Amino acid sequence: MIDINYDKITDYDYKLFWLKNHYDEGKEKITDEEWQKLEERKLTTDDIQKLKLERITEDDLSEYDDKDKKAAYIYYLMNVGYSYAEKTIKNEDVSDEEYALVSENISKLNGVNTKLDWNREYLYGDTLKTILGSVSTTKSGIPKELKDYYLKKGYSLDDRVGTSYLEYQYEDILKGTKNKYLVLNDGSYKLLEEGKRGQDITLTIDIELQEYVEKVLEEEVLKTKNEPNTEYYNRSFVIITEPNSGEILAMAGKQVKKENEEYKIYDYTPGILTSPVVVGSAVKGASQIVGYNTGALKINEKRYDTCIKIAGTPIKCSWKYLGYLNDINALAQSSNTYQFLTAINVGKGKYAYDKPLKIDTAAFETYRNTFKEFGLGVSTGIDLPVESLGYKGTSTKPGHLLDFSIGQYDTYTPIQLSQYIGTIANNGSRVKPYLLKGYYNDGKITNQTERKELNKVNTEEKYMKRVKEGFEAVMKYGTGVGYINMSYKPAGKTGTSQSFIDTDGNGVVDKETITTTFVSYAPSDNPKVTFTVISPDVSHSEGRSTYQSNINKRIADAISKKYFEIYK
Repeated sequence: MIDINYDKITDYDYKLFWLKNHYDEGKEKITDEEWQKLEERKLTTDDIQKLKLERITEDDLSEYDDKDKKAAYIYYLMNVGYSYAEKTIKNEDVSDEEYALVSENISKLNGVNTKLDWNREYLYGDTLKTILGSVSTTKSGIPKELKDYYLKKGYSLDDRVGTSYLEYQYEDILKGTKNKYLVLNDGSYKLLEEGKRGQDITLTIDIELQEYVEKVLEEEVLKTKNEPNTEYYNRSFVIITEPNSGEILAMAGKQVKKENEEYKIYDYTPGILTSPVVVGSAVKGASQIVGYNTGALKINEKRYDTCIKIAGTPIKCSWKYLGYLNDINALAQSSNTYQFLTAINVGKGKYAYDKPLKIDTAAFETYRNTFKEFGLGVSTGIDLPVESLGYKGTSTKPGHLLDFSIGQYDTYTPIQLSQYIGTIANNGSRVKPYLLKGYYNDGKITNQTERKELNKVNTEEKYMKRVKEGFEAVMKYGTGVGYINMSYKPAGKTGTSQSFIDTDGNGVVDKETITTTFVSYAPSDNPKVTFTVISPDVSHSEGRSTYQSNINKRIADAISKKYFEIYK
C-alpha cells in the first residue's frame, strides 16, 4: 500500500527478519554440541542468537526480492524502541493516495492507524532559527535525555516536543491538549473531551531590525576576515534591547569558517548566552562605582596616568600616555592606570614603583559583589534554558585585582554585558531580559510579560550620574567617537582586552589575541535602546602588524542608524 525506502536497513535487521520467517532453518544453524552447552549454561540464549545470525549466508537471503526487503524494513520499524510505544512507519512524503488507501483499510490492518502530522514553518528562513529552537520528530518522539522530564508531565514517548531554546522553554504553552476517549467493551472509542491547539506566542523581536542586524553581521564578519591580522578571528555578536522593560529587540551571532578555500557564514546566536569572553574596559563603569562606594575614588579626583610596575610582574600601562585625568576623562579616554590606582585603594594597598604590593584579598569579592549587581558574573534571568555564568578567576594576587578592575580577569557572556549597560541606562535598576512578549490571539497580544526588576545597584544616585556623564564623554570626545551619530545623544563605553587562545587544539593556550567590545545606550537623557557589540579575537599582537579592525564601530554605526530609522 505504501512506497518505502529500505536503504537504511542493516544486515543485522535483515537477518533478524529472515530468522522470524525461517524458525526451523534457524535452529539448524546451531550444532547439537552447542545446544548441549546451552543446557549446561556454558552458552546463553544471546550467544545462540548471535551464532544463528553469523551463520545466515548470502545464499539464504537471496530468496528475497525488493518487496520482501520493504517488508523487512517495516518489520524493523515496528519493533524499534519501546514495545508499548507507537511506532512510525512513514511520516515524510506520504502521498494523498497512500494516506487514503491505508486509512480506508484500517479495519483489515490490526494495530495500524493513520494520523496527520505537522512541521514547523520558518517564515523568515534561518533568521533567529537557532534561538527559536527545534522540535522532535514523530519518529524520534521524546529525546532520551528528556524522557523523565516529559513523562512526569504526562507526555507519551512518541509525542513531539520542544527540545531546545524557545521551543523547549515554552513547550507548556505551545503544546496544546489531546482528545480524551473512553474505550468501550467492543473496542470502539467514545470522545470524552476534545483537545485544543496550543497557544501562539509573539516575541519581543523586531523582525525588520533582526533581519537587518543579521545581514550587517554577515557582511562585516566576512569583510573583517579578509582584513589583515585576523588569523584567529571567527565570530561577532550583537544585542539590541529596550533597557527599561528588558525586551530584546534583536540578537545575533555570526561565525565564519573556511571551507574548500572559501569563507562561509554560520549562525552562532546561541553563543550570546554560552560564550564567555574577556570584555575589557567596557566594565569600567562598574569599577568606578566600586571605587566611589568604598571611598577609594572621589568625584572629580585627579590622577596622573603613568605605568604601574609591581615587583616580579610585567609593567601595566594605559593604551597610550594620557597625562592628568579626572574620573570623567578617565572613562572617556579609557585610562587603565586610573582604575589600577582605584583597585589598589580598594585593596588597602600601598603602591611604590617596582616594589612588592600587598592587598586585602577581600577586595576581589568587593568588586565581584558590585559587578553582580550590574549582571556581570550571574544569571541574567533570560527566558531561555541555557545560560553560562562565565569564568571566575581563583587567584588573589595583587596584579590580578588590577586586571579585574579593567575587565581583564573574569569572563562574561554577551548577554551579561548587555544587561550591564542596560542597568547603567536604568540608573542602577537591573531588569530581566526576555523574548516572550505574550500570547497571540485573534490579532491581539494577551498575557504580556511584565517588567521584572532583579535588583538595584547599591550606590548613591550622584555616583551613577557621574558614570553616565563619563559614558557621554566617551562618545563625545573619547574612545567612542564615530561609533554612533551624535544626533542620537549616545552614551557608551568601548573595551579592548587581551585574550589567550589554543590555536592548534592541543589543550595548551599558545596565542595572545585582542577582543573588542562596545556597549551603548541612547538617548542619554532618556534611554530607549541599548546596543552591545562584541568581536572576540579580532586581532593579535604577534609579529610586526599592529592593524586592528574597526568592525565594532562599523556595526554600531549601521545598526544604530537602522534602529532610529525604525523608531523615529
